[in-house]
Amino acid sequence: MTLFVAFLRGINVGGHIVKKEQLREAFESLGFQNVVTHKQSGNVIFETGSSRKEVKPRIEEKLRGALGFDVAVFIRTIPELKNIISQDPFNGQEKEDTSFIVTMLPYPVPNSRLQLPLTIPKSTAEILSARGSEVFSVTHGGGEGALPNPFLESKLKVKATTRNLNIIREIVQKYSQN
Repeated sequence: MTLFVAFLRGINVGGHIVKKEQLREAFESLGFQNVVTHKQSGNVIFETGSSRKEVKPRIEEKLRGALGFDVAVFIRTIPELKNIISQDPFNGQEKEDTSFIVTMLPYPVPNSRLQLPLTIPKSTAEILSARGSEVFSVTHGGGEGALPNPFLESKLKVKATTRNLNIIREIVQKYSQN
């Protein structure tokens, strides 16, 4: 059995209100075990004997039927999340009034697609780096925490989902099987 974290795009934002129980039931109906949601219900932790490639389309299809709208799903393992943290992608960044943001993409971004670092137009939000299927940004308050996601989706022509690094740390701490 593998412990996966499904990060769901667009849950409980933009009028797409979904109760945690509804998500848990949808995941359990797929045969997944030990299903829990973490904080915002767009973070679902579950175990399965199936592969990532098998579970992702099954989850997306199930949620489309259960919720009536498309939900992009980004699957990560706890070791992958630990790796994000251990890479310390925000090393050297000023901590005061700064949010550290991780945007998950469906596949690794070729370095040629983004000239980094860059500041998102009409903001102080900065995209610092990309490693694998994650892009790392900092925001400095003023409601800019959500800016990296639509900017990257527009620039890269993909669906993405974004989480604060603190949420990723909490998930790793709570669900690591040490």
